[in-house]
Amino acid sequence: MNRSGVPEPHVVAYAPKYYLCRRATESLVLNGKLDKPFWDQATWTDDFVDIEGDQRPLPAKQTRVKLLWDEEYFYFGAELMEDQIWGTLTERDSVIFYDNDFEIFIDPTGDSHQYYEFEINALNTVWDLLLVKPYRDGGPPVNGWDIQGLKTAVHIEGELNNPQADNRKWTIEVAMPWSSLKECAANGRPPHAGEFWRVNFSRVEWWTEVVDGQYRKVMNPDTGKPYPEDNWVWSPQGLINMHYPELWGYVMFVDVEGPQSFNMPADELVKWQLRKLYYRERNYFEAHGHYATTFELLRGEDDWSIEPHIETTSKSFHISALTTDGTARLYIREDGLLWKE
Repeated sequence: MNRSGVPEPHVVAYAPKYYLCRRATESLVLNGKLDKPFWDQATWTDDFVDIEGDQRPLPAKQTRVKLLWDEEYFYFGAELMEDQIWGTLTERDSVIFYDNDFEIFIDPTGDSHQYYEFEINALNTVWDLLLVKPYRDGGPPVNGWDIQGLKTAVHIEGELNNPQADNRKWTIEVAMPWSSLKECAANGRPPHAGEFWRVNFSRVEWWTEVVDGQYRKVMNPDTGKPYPEDNWVWSPQGLINMHYPELWGYVMFVDVEGPQSFNMPADELVKWQLRKLYYRERNYFEAHGHYATTFELLRGEDDWSIEPHIETTSKSFHISALTTDGTARLYIREDGLLWKE
């Protein structure tokens, strides 16, 4: 059992982004271009920000995404403004973020376990995997898992791997079949209109220079290794780690006619407060060798709307709180799983 500490995100207020994903009215023929009628009915997300949020400057290059859905697919269209378009990895399930890439993360149930990660580079090479649980909770990635029936396409406005070209951007289309995504979904089915899944997007951008007419990562002379990559995201994480599914955005699936707004369910704030106690309980164990048995040892200076109940053993804990309507309890345990009874 993993009982090491867990970094607590620097999040002042719980405010993940949200997106109303409308039902598509026609089929998509993928070519990587987003200037086709299919995408006209979808709105853009907010521009990406740094993964740490307001602590860091805004990204130097714009990234944004459109989403749609129908009975068969979850559709993504991404636009990445870029004057240095390059890629090196051509084998599926390579570690794609060693190149500049675009990434999609999907947690169908919002319990932080059993979620998907997808990465793609400018060569249209993909890496798709299933996470049993986040790395912080000891969960192994299932690298052999594939999105069966996946469709992808990349379009480049410029020229790949040519620093002399007039490079403007690269755009991506992805169609993920529900027949694969439903594997980790509630009741093993695709979403219904009015339901939401937790989703986030990331763009990895390496510091790059031109050497002998080719792109090369900029090396740090002190380490002999490339400088750390930039991580730009749709919904900020508050730390440099995408594997905090509780901080991903809310994508609500809606019909063509609406609704026009998203109201986050009140229990999502209860879940967030339980999540903060999970961070602190894990960190308390790392510092003291045992779990805290009372709320007072964990509450700090935060404002709380819950009255948590804490149960511990030498190797585990359960923390629970009533739902906002008082009809059930929400629970979180030492490996981060969150559920309702």
